Amino acid sequence: MQHYPQGMLYVVATPIGNLADISLRALHVLQLVDAIACEDTRHTQGLLRQFGIEKPLLAVHEHNELEAAVGVVERLQRGERVAYVSDAGTPAVSDPGARLVAAVRNAALTVMPLPGASSVTTALSAAGIAGDSGFVFAGFLPTKAGERDQAVAALQSDARAVVIMEAPHRIEALAQAFSPLGARLVTVCRELTKQFEEIATVAADRLVGWLAAGPQRTRGEFVLVLHPMPKALPKDDGRRVLQLLLAELPLKSAVKLAAEITGAARNELYEAALKFKNDGTQ
Repeated sequence: MQHYPQGMLYVVATPIGNLADISLRALHVLQLVDAIACEDTRHTQGLLRQFGIEKPLLAVHEHNELEAAVGVVERLQRGERVAYVSDAGTPAVSDPGARLVAAVRNAALTVMPLPGASSVTTALSAAGIAGDSGFVFAGFLPTKAGERDQAVAALQSDARAVVIMEAPHRIEALAQAFSPLGARLVTVCRELTKQFEEIATVAADRLVGWLAAGPQRTRGEFVLVLHPMPKALPKDDGRRVLQLLLAELPLKSAVKLAAEITGAARNELYEAALKFKNDGTQ
């Protein structure tokens, strides 16, 4: 069994929605520590109340993290155990906490992470993408339209999966920015682990329409997984797929679908389709 020494910072993951996702280990440590540093004392107080835990709370959020870290370090140096929790999920990823952890390590003190709920890994597990190319965690994209468009354009050239978080009041603007990505797939996760959880995979240029299909779809917190770009198959494979599709579909439809399936250039497939037609080999 793992020991929980004094003078240590415990970074504790908490539920992203469903309270049943709290771990037994997290409950044990939250009951053990001398104080709990947190992003929002009111939110954390409500969470602790659900499990009958009463501890001194220390406010450590994005606006005071550096200053508050000094107080946490002093407590640890006195031999206290301190836990840190964010409002939801695993701290120090997109929520505050990284500066606190850095300050503790810079003071030659030890940090122990307690894994648990994370909206990033939860969304990835529901996206159904292959893991051989890895993924990028982009967090929240810029709020200004021009900067957001530039960020999306940069993502367009990255072949890996990309995880993005977004707030409800900006999700429609993000969907508009995604439109130039065309047929590249996006798994959109809304209100993960909560009562009205919704997960769907759509083409990037259809995300605006998906959001507009129901008034509830622009509500709640969002995590989006931009799927990896499909790997281009050898040219011969692209043409073989094209020939099979031409037997069942009109030329333009067959070319479009073959390009999406194989990653081959559409203009090359179009020229090949015309040749197949002329040669009577379709």
